[in-house]
Amino acid sequence: MAKLKENYETVLYLCAVAFLMLALIKPEIQLKQEVHNYLLIADVSQSMNAEDLKLNNLPVSRLAYTQHLMRGIVNTSGCGTYVSVGAFAAENVALLFMPLEVCANLDIINDTIDHLQWRMSWSGNSRITFGIKAAEATFDYLNSPAQMLFFTDGDEAPKANSINKLDLSGVRIGKNVIFVGVGGHAPAPIKRFNANNEFVGYWGTDAAADAGAVGANYADASKDDPDPVVAYSEYDRYLSKQEADYLKSLANDIKGQYIEGLDKPEFYQFLQSQAPAANFITAYSLRWLYLLLAALAVLGTYIPDLLYRLKHRNP
Repeated sequence: MAKLKENYETVLYLCAVAFLMLALIKPEIQLKQEVHNYLLIADVSQSMNAEDLKLNNLPVSRLAYTQHLMRGIVNTSGCGTYVSVGAFAAENVALLFMPLEVCANLDIINDTIDHLQWRMSWSGNSRITFGIKAAEATFDYLNSPAQMLFFTDGDEAPKANSINKLDLSGVRIGKNVIFVGVGGHAPAPIKRFNANNEFVGYWGTDAAADAGAVGANYADASKDDPDPVVAYSEYDRYLSKQEADYLKSLANDIKGQYIEGLDKPEFYQFLQSQAPAANFITAYSLRWLYLLLAALAVLGTYIPDLLYRLKHRNP
């Protein structure tokens, strides 16, 4: 009996050591599975500087609210979710980084989102229909299916009409596109900043004649001279709002979806309920399992003594 117990304990201790070695040497396995792969695109045109939303009861710009929503999506996504971030301005989308797994790269993703700003815009106008076409090319560059979340107020410059509206009937990625409408539904003035990102006033209605409130080229600091032209009085301000109906019509044209971007559980639940878009080989940690098995093996060495005591305890 003593010899059997001794061999029994030796086997369990060896198993515990083996599990500990596995936890150190090979803590992960590679599995291919369907995963959420989000491409978060932020409209960084000037109208996104309008402050008609609130966070913690304080007014914030549409772009700041967009950043908050993006961080919320990243922070509520489970490990194994992939995220890439891009910026939209003029007629193009710029991809800031390729898809990254959220748990392993949380700080990098959030830091990129934190640094989104209007000065990233390479041109002042914004034509969303052209942006969708550009996003389609970005999808091809990603080389993996993704769910594109296009955060925008839908305020285009110049305004879309039957002449300049791009035909979207051939868009292939419609089912992967969700327009996230950001901004209030009442007209609001748009803050204007100089090249040093200093607030100097509000956009004037004369901007509409020059392709709308986002029609200047902000890369040209000489236009400040020393500050850019602003509205002279309150009635002269260019007003902007979230063009929800326009975004819904675009979503319908490409067979995509629209949702209003609100910092509520229902918003994040809607996004998480979407079908996984991609198949990635994902690393899964088994360290917790190996450590648990090692602990059980050690505890198992006490079982014979426990059974013996239960068998011979006094009645």
